[in-house]
Amino acid sequence: MATVYLICGKLCCGKSTYAKRLKEAHRAVVLSADEIMLAVFGLYAGERHDEYAANVRAYLFEKSLELIQTDVSVILDWGFWTKAARCEAKAFYQSRGIECELHYLDINDEVWLARIDQRNQSVLAGKTTAYIVDGALAAKFEARFEPPAKDEADVWISG
Repeated sequence: MATVYLICGKLCCGKSTYAKRLKEAHRAVVLSADEIMLAVFGLYAGERHDEYAANVRAYLFEKSLELIQTDVSVILDWGFWTKAARCEAKAFYQSRGIECELHYLDINDEVWLARIDQRNQSVLAGKTTAYIVDGALAAKFEARFEPPAKDEADVWISG
């Protein structure tokens, strides 16, 4: 039976790397909101970024159902920064009788800041396509992120 894996964690915490490992382990498909946003809008979606990202996530929820109907497991790699977003996703799948797991990647602030710096350096050097995490984006994230409670996550990864 197909399973949906929700990958939760801070910006630059290793979600995409973890999603790739899960992909190999479970023969699953990774659906990444950032991947689509970057392909369509590049690094700058402007003032409408949040609106576009919400539309992409809605599309990916529906697309995931197509994959699940063909017995393909799905990994949703887009952070699930708020409890409301996590509850919405779980309810979406559970109401359809689809197994859903929340995997949380928990990292401390020192590691987080080092990874942000490493990613920014890679983007600036042209080695990867990702969003630059400047002070404004980091502050926006800090204001929005709600770490899950221990009993909310099915898999808790500290690192």
